[in-house]
Amino acid sequence: MLTIGGFMKLSVKDLSRISIFAALTAASAFLSIPVGPVPITLQSMFVLLAGFVLGVKGAVLSQVVYLALGLIGLPVFSNFNGGLQSIFLPSFGFLLGFLAVAAISGLAHKKANTIVGFMVYGLFASVVLYSIGLSYMTFILNIVMKSGLSFSTILKIGLLAFIPGDILKLFAASFIGLRLKKSNLF
Repeated sequence: MLTIGGFMKLSVKDLSRISIFAALTAASAFLSIPVGPVPITLQSMFVLLAGFVLGVKGAVLSQVVYLALGLIGLPVFSNFNGGLQSIFLPSFGFLLGFLAVAAISGLAHKKANTIVGFMVYGLFASVVLYSIGLSYMTFILNIVMKSGLSFSTILKIGLLAFIPGDILKLFAASFIGLRLKKSNLF
């Protein structure tokens, strides 16, 4: 049993699960399709799945580990990026949003027992992810980089191209998450 900060106790099993989902999030960043300032990856699926399987605490910790690894310089972000300079990438807001996605989808771990239940939590988490990611992307592109992009252009490059894939990833994460919950493997 490991105690973090005197208030959070984690077993070896918890630490292993957290590490697995941090690694899955990192590995899925390398399977990317460049479509603009934010590439299409499988990361959001694994972050949702982390919440569905680990619950709030474990899922958030898995994403804290993932972000920490990237910010200390390991190239675990998409396009083999890493380091503190990554905070100036238009896609970094989505990485920050992973913390909220992990927390929201983690609520489904205890509260949802059907695929529809998992999908409702996942859909809400995805809306929050886009709210955070698009706001950050707008800030970086228009304020930092002075691109002067319109709101409709931001939506085209940061949202519309991702919706079909995100629906598939949401369904897959919900299906797998429910199966793992029922199997008691995780």
